[in-house]
Amino acid sequence: MTKSNFTRRGLLKTSAVAGAGLAAPTIFTASSASAFTNEPTGSTVTLGFNVPQTGPYAEEGADELRAFELAVEHLNGEGDGGMINTFSSKTLDGTGILGKKVGFVTGDTQTKSDAARASARSMIEKDGAIMISGGSSSGVAVAVQGLCQEAGIVFMAGLTHSNDTTGKDRQANGFRHFFNAYMSAAALAPVLKNLYGSDRKAYHLTADYTWGWTQQESIAAATEALGWETVENVLTPLASTDFSSYIAPALNSGADVLVLNHYGGNMVNSLTQAVQFGARDKTVNGKQFEIIVPLYSELMARGAGQNIAGIPGSQNWDWKLENQLGSRYSGTNAFVQSFGTKYGFPPSQAAQTCYAQTLIYADAVNRAGSFNPCAVGEALADFEFDGLGNGPTLYRGADHQCFKDVVVVRGKANPENEFDLVEIVEVTPAEQVTYPPNHPMFGGDEASLGECNPGA
Repeated sequence: MTKSNFTRRGLLKTSAVAGAGLAAPTIFTASSASAFTNEPTGSTVTLGFNVPQTGPYAEEGADELRAFELAVEHLNGEGDGGMINTFSSKTLDGTGILGKKVGFVTGDTQTKSDAARASARSMIEKDGAIMISGGSSSGVAVAVQGLCQEAGIVFMAGLTHSNDTTGKDRQANGFRHFFNAYMSAAALAPVLKNLYGSDRKAYHLTADYTWGWTQQESIAAATEALGWETVENVLTPLASTDFSSYIAPALNSGADVLVLNHYGGNMVNSLTQAVQFGARDKTVNGKQFEIIVPLYSELMARGAGQNIAGIPGSQNWDWKLENQLGSRYSGTNAFVQSFGTKYGFPPSQAAQTCYAQTLIYADAVNRAGSFNPCAVGEALADFEFDGLGNGPTLYRGADHQCFKDVVVVRGKANPENEFDLVEIVEVTPAEQVTYPPNHPMFGGDEASLGECNPGA
């Protein structure tokens, strides 16, 4: 796809695996009043990567783990350096973090909050992890973020899209690079109006946990503002694999749009079953029946195959951005080259997010001159940067949410290969998806980061 083929709306400016010689944990054994949880005292520092290696989001988790491993290699001076070379901040030089070699441990969240907390706690208390990152379920992210706040550990959220992560459940020790449900809706709504008009009746199937709830709330509000009617919203269990009992009522409801507030394997299954039930062949209210997936990725598109053709949605990042939109998205090609060389295929948005979060954390430590989570927080507050593939980005101090451009995509009708399944429709500027920290969808005036906790 060439640059002229899409529009551009006002573009703005494995079980535990540890590195050798990992530092022993110091949690609850601080040597001085100024010490903090798991303060590194030796020549190494340990990061904890907590990803879904099993469960409905396992494919996303596998790509996250690949990216984490690549980031550690680059921080330690191995490989080609990837986005360290394009990152606008220049503190990373291949000598680790503050001169300490980076090691890591991993855990399986199982896409379950309790399992994720247990895994994170083990990495903190037994392995001495100084930072925890990862996740693909927002329920997991919120739970682990809370644990890290209690333990005095920095949490660099991976793939978490619920408004609540940096909304009502925001924490001073937590930081999110990924975009959220409100941003997806704000970017998608104008595109949906152009594609399908302002007179539509929408039926929602929604994953029954924090991400699904806020995703549905956001896209319903944005489409209702266009003139759409929300006919019904039906909650579906996260553990569901068969959605057939939910699809038939949707197709007989009088709605002419089906909104699938599902992600990962859930989305692959629900979309596939909707198509098998004839959704794409229906005419309702004199209109072609349409399907929308507000959040999806190339990984999900691969799982859904031809069923994704023409389906609109949003992404945090796409591996084709720099080729199609130029140097504004510098870092994209460097990361794709590094990741592709190591693994043999392009990275997903989950991979890019986790890789970027690792570099952002390491850079913040270097700029702060300390691993103390409160010093790291100060270094990240209102930090503006570029060169990590998303264009100019702000880490807002008020809620620790990143603000950057949002990519609107749809499935390609005739993909050239198995890795190029979505096309970029538009890129929505950060200013058009930015909201005040006290927005009602994010907890209103009662939402607060609270105080940074250095722990021990």
